[in-house]
Amino acid sequence: MRWPRAPGSDRFVGTARVPGRKQDGQRLAFSVVPARGFDPDRAFAAVNEQLHALGQPDWPGPRTVQAAGRASLAAVAAARQAGAQPLRGVLRAAVSYTLGLLEALAPGRSVEVRVPPLAAVQCVPGPRHTRGTPPNVVETDPLTWLDLATGELEWAAAVASGRLRASGQRADISGYLPLAPDGTGGRPGH
Repeated sequence: MRWPRAPGSDRFVGTARVPGRKQDGQRLAFSVVPARGFDPDRAFAAVNEQLHALGQPDWPGPRTVQAAGRASLAAVAAARQAGAQPLRGVLRAAVSYTLGLLEALAPGRSVEVRVPPLAAVQCVPGPRHTRGTPPNVVETDPLTWLDLATGELEWAAAVASGRLRASGQRADISGYLPLAPDGTGGRPGH
């Protein structure tokens, strides 16, 4: 199963009527999960690989974009619970999915969130950065990012422990976290 992509883009798209437009039938493309590099087919393959490494059967749930993200978060959590290091593919899928949630929740280009070596996004409304090192940077490792995204770790604790580096006036993105509490892939109350 393949999901539609915007022409020349990695983004999965749908359409919606644009209210108040002069042309009644005009539609606007929007991103279902606007994550660069998030491919649900690859995510499900990585999830199943992780589940097999843990001695579990394939993912039994639905095969939607949201389910791919949620399944990747659940597979990372299952590996960690079993005391195993999550496989790189499922870790990449979970990080890409949660960064996509952040990008959708805080559209903009004033803060760069880096999770090396897996992914990075620009987000948060404000002045756009175009050249050189961005003035507002958040950087952390994949597991710390996922702990922040799922609410397992508080922003202040991550900064105090040195697991997270944030520089610049706009770099505190704690107001947008958690993104996927308990690995569900949605904000609390949403």
